[in-house]
Amino acid sequence: LYLFHPGLLHIYTESTFTNKKLRSRSQRSQEADKPHRRKGEKTCSCDDLKTHQLIHSGFKPYSCDLCGKSFTRSGHLKTHQLIHSGFKPYSCDLCGKSFTLAGSLKKHQLIHSGVKPYSCDICGKSFTQAGSLKTHQIIHSGFKPYGCDLCGKSFTRSGHLKTHQLIHSGFKPYSCDLCGKSFTQAGSLKKHQLIHSGVKPYSCDLCGKSFTQAGSLKTHQIIHSGFKPYGCDLCGKSFTRAGHLKTHQLIHSGFKPYSCDDCGKDFTRGRDLRRHQLVHSGVKPYSCDLCGKSFTQAGNLKRHQLVHSGFKPYSCDLCGKSFTQGRDLRRHQLVHNGVKPYSCELCGKSFTYRVGSKKTPTHPHCS
Repeated sequence: LYLFHPGLLHIYTESTFTNKKLRSRSQRSQEADKPHRRKGEKTCSCDDLKTHQLIHSGFKPYSCDLCGKSFTRSGHLKTHQLIHSGFKPYSCDLCGKSFTLAGSLKKHQLIHSGVKPYSCDICGKSFTQAGSLKTHQIIHSGFKPYGCDLCGKSFTRSGHLKTHQLIHSGFKPYSCDLCGKSFTQAGSLKKHQLIHSGVKPYSCDLCGKSFTQAGSLKTHQIIHSGFKPYGCDLCGKSFTRAGHLKTHQLIHSGFKPYSCDDCGKDFTRGRDLRRHQLVHSGVKPYSCDLCGKSFTQAGNLKRHQLVHSGFKPYSCDLCGKSFTQGRDLRRHQLVHNGVKPYSCELCGKSFTYRVGSKKTPTHPHCS
């Protein structure tokens, strides 16, 4: 009723007009600040557009003092620096893994749910996030724009290249408290520590072999499928993984950069050298419970234990003789082929198997 009082009506009308006028002026100002707009497109202010355009320019003025990673925004740098602080307030109730950001925890929890709505049309592999699917699809395209200047290896993502370059720098800040082995990444150290724990929750349904990681189990299962798409052009030997083929091709190149200081023997891979050096150390930590024979490597012990089991899965197609190891079968097949690659240095007589030792390749009768 008071609104119809002449004085109040005048005040109300003037106030309403003023508010509408100010509102109209504000809207025009906002439209002026957001001119970069087409029909159906998301609006953004001039400042937001300029910040967004920095992504395409590649200009990243904010860099981390600890690792050198750079960002387009100062806020992104602050978020990144939380990684180095080690502060991870968000933890998963199911597995205990902790994160610096709440968003990272939510993404992680999708793993436990088992929901993977994004699948690859080419190989059928599924993912919990759309971004992970897009990253995966680059593998099928074969597009690897980020190449290493030192070794030429190329990658689909710049982050993978940066991680790889740490290998050449030799910087390994993460070391194992139990064996002293060091790593370039904290994740690699965590994976390694599972070896010492002895926990192998992932086992193969076909042979019973167990693994510490699910990825290792998947790689192992390819062996049973017999699928080896990567073949060597020189000898025809095929492999389940491209990395194994590259390692194999070093044999044909003759390039052996790793040499033993004790005996001078050369190796194509560093791990082969480390494995060989155990021979000189005399340390044989793996012993057989049945006969007491000890070995420098766990793999050699497992192969030896097949002798006691009587299991001989490798049989000769020509004579039916069976063996516990594949290499013993290949050595036996030389008898049927008539190949005698080993000869005595003194009498020249040829043999199917090695005569004497590597240092003194002579027939026992001649020596």
